[in-house]
Amino acid sequence: MILRADTVLTFANGTSPDALAVDGETIAAVGRSGELIAARDEPALDFGDRVLMPGFIDVHAHYEVAARTRYATVDCRAPGCETVADVLDVIRDGAERSDNGWVVGQGNLFLDQKLADRRLPTRAELDAVSSDCAVALRAGGHITVLNSRALALAGIDESYAPPKASVTGQPIVERDQDGRLSGVVKEMDNLLPLPPMDGAALKRALHEGAFELFTRHGVTSIGEITETIAGLNAMDELVAEDELPIRVAGYLWVPGTAPLEHACQNRLQFRAPAQRLAIRGIKLFADGGFTAASAAVKRPYAIDPCSHGTLAVTQDYIRDVVTMAAAAGLQLAVHANGERAQELVCDGVIEAASSCAFPLAPRIEHAGNFLPDRGLTERWREAGIIPVPQPVFIFTLGEFIPTYVGDYGHHGQFPLRALIDDGWSLSGSSDVWIGSEQRQTNPMFSIWCCVERRGFFGNPIEPEQAISVDEALWMHTAGGARVLGHEDVKGTLEEGKLADVIVLAQDPRKVPGATLADVDVDYVFVSGRCVYARPGADPYREMSQ
Repeated sequence: MILRADTVLTFANGTSPDALAVDGETIAAVGRSGELIAARDEPALDFGDRVLMPGFIDVHAHYEVAARTRYATVDCRAPGCETVADVLDVIRDGAERSDNGWVVGQGNLFLDQKLADRRLPTRAELDAVSSDCAVALRAGGHITVLNSRALALAGIDESYAPPKASVTGQPIVERDQDGRLSGVVKEMDNLLPLPPMDGAALKRALHEGAFELFTRHGVTSIGEITETIAGLNAMDELVAEDELPIRVAGYLWVPGTAPLEHACQNRLQFRAPAQRLAIRGIKLFADGGFTAASAAVKRPYAIDPCSHGTLAVTQDYIRDVVTMAAAAGLQLAVHANGERAQELVCDGVIEAASSCAFPLAPRIEHAGNFLPDRGLTERWREAGIIPVPQPVFIFTLGEFIPTYVGDYGHHGQFPLRALIDDGWSLSGSSDVWIGSEQRQTNPMFSIWCCVERRGFFGNPIEPEQAISVDEALWMHTAGGARVLGHEDVKGTLEEGKLADVIVLAQDPRKVPGATLADVDVDYVFVSGRCVYARPGADPYREMSQ
């Protein structure tokens, strides 16, 4: 078939086409509609004054986690919940409907700053909601509040000593001023006996989540930070049943999904074609999050002057993992929020580079989100790493980072303009996980963040670091393909590339910046097949010679 629109954004050098021809799963030609129709004697689907462009690529997502969360938790996020009382009402309703003895609440990152009370619910307040039902309020994935029943089921009592490490950082069990358990735990979610999800429910959650979280927003490819082998197998089944509308490049979370040795052996066998589902790399944590004061920073935290965060790995371990991943043909992606963690990763990568070649440059997840020392980029460059920032966190974190780290946090947040001007090729991604913002998987929201740079309460976040709409669109398409090492098959509209194409209702370059996040995706094509049409979207018309 032929797809035509008044505006076609190819993100490739060359002329300005108004159409592209699709043969099977790939783009056969890009050019002028009249010439393509005449040469091929095929009708064109004409989308009129709308915009054709490559599908969006989200290089860092927790699809399984987000799909499970959407399916099986109660939504306690601000601004839907404005106060602690609102959160308690939602949890109370969830407890009354619970059929497994648990209610798990999803709250956003920095929930204690986003609620009008400027605090999290207490253990006593959660106990008042329910003493029989275990309650876990997960505030963004790094910090959770438990009621007494949940503490008991987790085996956490007054004599409990947390392990030295978990898969996301150093576990912390907080106590009040009297030394009693407060109910707050940090970096411990994977150690809690949260209710499991059976295979049928997981598959339903993944199916619904793919469309609701990604496809309807124009995302055609993701870099999936894996959660479970069962989740990957369910994705494989969905591909076989033609029910997964996104391409998945998996990064095996070590040790959360699999031990390092198993991950590097990569024994997983999928029925799905590699272009639809494949293991691309290995993901590990070098530190924790700012909300838990566990990101490894150089200056003491304002909220905890005794803490500089915690390193979860050593330089030797990074060196060994990079070497093992390279030998297995896998890319390494390392979560490193703080500058100490990023320097450690760079040092390990540089050491490994002396004895091995990387199939793909290692990634540092969240590099570029908070950069108090611009000199750190020289370490990135020396190590040859790919920084993977998340522009959506401008909204999520921007106004709250200084509260946690101190006044110096007002500067160096998401310096996209400076990084691009310094020659860095950037991408955009959602990092959708527990407690993400309601629009976090919508790339147009991320693009709005890049351009408008407004925080949760509407305050500007270093507006001088804004970039253009064109640059932001490139980050979320061609830039994403480069991070995954897929620039030869996706990210631009060019002959021979996969026909992953979306149709925007408006040209984002021509709408007021404040409305960028509201630009609708009318149609989504994956491998040349329409997998989504927005309810209420204007239909296309057929045109021929």
